Amino acid sequence: MPHLSTNLHFVLFPLMTPGHMIPMVDIARLLAERGSTVTIVTTPVNANRFKPVITRAINDNLKIQVLELQLPLAEVGLPEGCENFDMIQSAQLHIKMFSVAMMLEEPAENMLRGLTPAPSCIISDNLLPWTGDIARKLGIPRMVFHGPGCFTYLCIHILATNSDALDEMGSDSEYFVLPGLPDRVELTKTQAMMAWLAKDTTGFFNRVRKSEEAANGIVVNSFRELEPYYVEELAKAKGKKVWCIGPVSLCNKSFEDIAERGTKGAMNEHDCLKWLDSNEPGSVIFVCMGSLARECTEQNIELGLGLESSNKPFLWCIRHTTEELERWFLEQGYEERVKRQRANNPRLGTAIIDFVTSSGWRFHNTLWMELDSRRGCSGSPYGYMATLC
Repeated sequence: MPHLSTNLHFVLFPLMTPGHMIPMVDIARLLAERGSTVTIVTTPVNANRFKPVITRAINDNLKIQVLELQLPLAEVGLPEGCENFDMIQSAQLHIKMFSVAMMLEEPAENMLRGLTPAPSCIISDNLLPWTGDIARKLGIPRMVFHGPGCFTYLCIHILATNSDALDEMGSDSEYFVLPGLPDRVELTKTQAMMAWLAKDTTGFFNRVRKSEEAANGIVVNSFRELEPYYVEELAKAKGKKVWCIGPVSLCNKSFEDIAERGTKGAMNEHDCLKWLDSNEPGSVIFVCMGSLARECTEQNIELGLGLESSNKPFLWCIRHTTEELERWFLEQGYEERVKRQRANNPRLGTAIIDFVTSSGWRFHNTLWMELDSRRGCSGSPYGYMATLC
């Protein structure tokens, strides 16, 4: 594959969670395909996750390297090897993960000082604000990366700047209209209560906001034709240029790169594709609640029963299973029951394809599929993604 050649050196800092890391690796490949040198800075466990993809890119003569920094996990009370948000068992421990990520500032700065060629630009996750301090000290331009789209980002900005109005609302279930949007977007106080409004995270998100204000621009995993108004309004609200470079997942052309984009599933990729090909086009429901969502056993059972009663073929991805859920599957003969239902009705559900997802990043990946297939997508958002629905 012929590649361009430039003297630019981009240093990328992804947040240690799948939905933030995966598109950042895609961005690294996109930049390298245009002739730039790219350095990805992460931790050993996370580097190992996307090692096969990067190895293939390097073998294709792309100038990408991965530099690893050690997280002082013991200092914040996290177990050894717990280097990603999807390895955390409770939402309360997320604060510890953010705290330990902040401790990477000094070693990251020392590492950047020794890089050759010198970095031309830093692209860092917007939730790694300390990278802004490094960029300022070393005089390196810095872009903040935000993946879920300009509409979501603008809604978050509006909510953050109108938090006092939320505090004055009496009812958690009362709907209010987000101001300053061309479309009518209604939320309740409960839906709008972002993590940064909690007292124990106020300092962190204030630092995130100030770091964004000092950045040279914003990089978003979206495209202008999808949300032209929100691209312009986000640029006005943030007072800086917005580059829409998505969907970055389209850089994955080979079967291996597509199959290994993220954590490896329990099902063989070829078997999965074979099963999908055995169904009518546009007939399968894809269900994925994302890497960070932790549904209880009762929720998964209800979801499973609902999928069964839909009388449609489905592909159900379960990130975190439990002994109780496994026992229920076994005792109820769920898998065999669904297979028999399909055998008796081989043309079930050939009219539509639906995507059901909870994770913000999974929602956007399925949104790209929806745009391509012109089919339906329903989302049940996780965390800050509540602004999207």
